[in-house]
Amino acid sequence: MAQPSKPTKPKILTICLALALTIVGIASFPILGKTPSPKSGTAGNRAGPAADQRIDPDAIAILNKMGGYLRSLKAFQIHSVTRREDVLDDGEKIEYDGVVDLLARQPDRLRIEVDNDRQHRLYLYDGKTFTLWAERVNYYATVAAPPTIGQLSDELYSKFGIDVPLGDLFLWGTPRSKVDEITAATDIGPSPVEETTCEQYAFRQAGLDWQIWIQQGDFPLPRKFVITTLTDDARPQYSAVLTWSLAPSFDEAAFTFDPPKGAQKIVFAGVRSSPSNER
Repeated sequence: MAQPSKPTKPKILTICLALALTIVGIASFPILGKTPSPKSGTAGNRAGPAADQRIDPDAIAILNKMGGYLRSLKAFQIHSVTRREDVLDDGEKIEYDGVVDLLARQPDRLRIEVDNDRQHRLYLYDGKTFTLWAERVNYYATVAAPPTIGQLSDELYSKFGIDVPLGDLFLWGTPRSKVDEITAATDIGPSPVEETTCEQYAFRQAGLDWQIWIQQGDFPLPRKFVITTLTDDARPQYSAVLTWSLAPSFDEAAFTFDPPKGAQKIVFAGVRSSPSNER
């Protein structure tokens, strides 16, 4: 997915393979922004006319309330414990655990560190530039960026096929959330997450079932979500448990990149425009 600034032919292949294998998998799993395409021979989307009758308006209302609250936050910090299942060609599922640490100041500062069984990535956005650093291979790429986090998320995906980890947090409460594409919405009931009182909800949209635990009371924060892909017979899941700080301490240095010794600058490779690449 990326190429070095001054490549030789063997090095291009090495870097492209390294980043193709490592950038894929750090993406936030889509909930509201875009959905996977059904695979031939798989169960696909099970939602039908009956599912359309299963939309609880109160569940949609709390989702919109959560989105509005997220948009009101000026700055926040999140520690997220993640678990992801990959499906091998023979149908066997492999589980990977990791953490995502996110620091955001609306509308134009973002720092995300992803550390899991397979990779360590640092995303930095200072309102003017975006940098992605792959620590284990010590490669980084920097590109000019738009003026808001929401625009950054859209541009990274459309130009480079990169999803911002936990990027749905910046879609909820905006027209891009596409709440109208939900075909089933259910209030499951109270369910605590790490001793925080939450209400659990289940939703369905094309190709996905997803659950979300929203904190009760005056601070409707998403505390946990579980996403099940329906377009694969193995039904792989992604889950995350989120711990929030609404008064983080930081300075401008948190969002700027200082290349470590030996780091090699490369460039992002663009993606071809196609309907499947539209958010």
